[in-house]
Amino acid sequence: MSVAVLAGIGALGGLGAIARLLLDGLVSARAGRLLPWGTLAVNVSGALALGALDGAAVGGDALRLAGTGFLGAYTTFSTWMLETHRLAEDGRGRPALTNVAVSLAAGLAAAWFGREIGAGL
Repeated sequence: MSVAVLAGIGALGGLGAIARLLLDGLVSARAGRLLPWGTLAVNVSGALALGALDGAAVGGDALRLAGTGFLGAYTTFSTWMLETHRLAEDGRGRPALTNVAVSLAAGLAAAWFGREIGAGL
């Protein structure tokens, strides 16, 4: 991997993190606090985009830049698990389980749908 690609991954990672912050904040401000809707929106849209890259057979440096750089920083497993843990810790077991189930189902469906979209390009 070249230094330029490595620098590009870092730069796109920064942009991905900013995009995550903005979308999470926008959705969370409008959707309420029953579930961490902002994180769900980020992770599902990231799964859709990564599925589209895979379906379009994007590889090599382009995949490293878009998939690892931007989408790797954009999506967030750790925040999803922390928010789920906090729900359970606060005695909100049903919303915690709902968060896990909805996130997994929607993420898998989005990745599949993204692959279909990407394959059609």
